[in-house]
Amino acid sequence: QVQLVESGGGLVQPGGSLRLSCAAAGSIFSISAMAWYRQAPGKQRELVARITSGGSTNYLDSVKGRFTVSRDNAKNTVYLQMNSLKPEDTAVYYCNTNIMQYNGGAWLNYWGQGTQVTVSS
Repeated sequence: QVQLVESGGGLVQPGGSLRLSCAAAGSIFSISAMAWYRQAPGKQRELVARITSGGSTNYLDSVKGRFTVSRDNAKNTVYLQMNSLKPEDTAVYYCNTNIMQYNGGAWLNYWGQGTQVTVSS
């Protein structure tokens, strides 16, 4: 079995910073691109940032210059450094990736449990 375990959410004032982590645990042969999504109350889930296995990144326009996605392939972990946070960044943040559990196996899609980020004074 594979799990994505997230950590790092919380309450922060506008202009503050948080760092989210998402670690893949279990039987893992290979991991594809890793991504962070967020979902605010009453809104659709949206892609915030994505990083390929080779390190290429892309971002939601509204977070460019403020958020940085990175990964540690040796630890099967993806990070999201969030700086200059704004109230509109308030949401539940989810990590997502595809994992191959053994050589030649199928790519299966996994989601983290979600972590709440609240930006408020």
